[in-house]
Amino acid sequence: MLQILAWGSGGILVLIIGFLVWETLPILGTISLDQFWRDPGWYPSEQAYNLMPMIVGTVGVTVGAISLATPLGILSAVFCQYYAPGWIALGYRRLIELLAGIPSVIYGLWGLVVLVPLIAQIQPPGSSLLAGILILALMILPTIALVTEASLASLPAAYGRGAAALGLGTWATVQGICLPAIKSGVLTAVMLATARALGETMAVLMVCGNVVQVPDSLFAPVRTLTANIALEMAYALDLHRSALFASGLALMLVVTGLVVLTDRWTDSLDY
Repeated sequence: MLQILAWGSGGILVLIIGFLVWETLPILGTISLDQFWRDPGWYPSEQAYNLMPMIVGTVGVTVGAISLATPLGILSAVFCQYYAPGWIALGYRRLIELLAGIPSVIYGLWGLVVLVPLIAQIQPPGSSLLAGILILALMILPTIALVTEASLASLPAAYGRGAAALGLGTWATVQGICLPAIKSGVLTAVMLATARALGETMAVLMVCGNVVQVPDSLFAPVRTLTANIALEMAYALDLHRSALFASGLALMLVVTGLVVLTDRWTDSLDY
């Protein structure tokens, strides 16, 4: 039974990829691949389908969010596991779990009415790459924190006893023994958070400004691949629709490659 379910899950993934490939074929049969980054811009009515501004925007908000959320998530897990009193750790853990369950549209709404005006006071227009980074960092922080804490909690008690026998303090134990021992768990947490950041749509659509351009600063508006699909799929026809599926396929392949690389890195760390 479990084998059937496993094969069924894999079959669904293959069907999704096959559907994306099928819908992408019309655009691939009409224009060359290099036009996706050599065309003058994203002008579907003129058959110009430059995806580079959206790719840069997607990578920018994802890398920025991961760079911000990873150290915060790891440190919060360490605090909750080794430093906080029991009642504080329990309350903090419940707060992180609550953050993980908030719908993305709520994050986007908060960012739109609170965060964007704050950034606009520094430099208009407020809807920007920076707003997307901050919102995404807040959204993926619970994933990194919870998975890292679960990895720390699974460590054998003998690790702590051995460190205490050597006279190591709490931070020396965490830094020198515990964190190196859960490298594969931390890597998995970062991979899951990255996948969510790459696929996030509603929140970044609401706070990033949705301007098709390569950003020249953190305060410049951007549009991500997912936001582009959400904004234009409702009225897209023919090659325009196929180009949107092409961007979705590219995003799917990136996430698949990320999963494969993480799996290999995890195996190498385990040995």
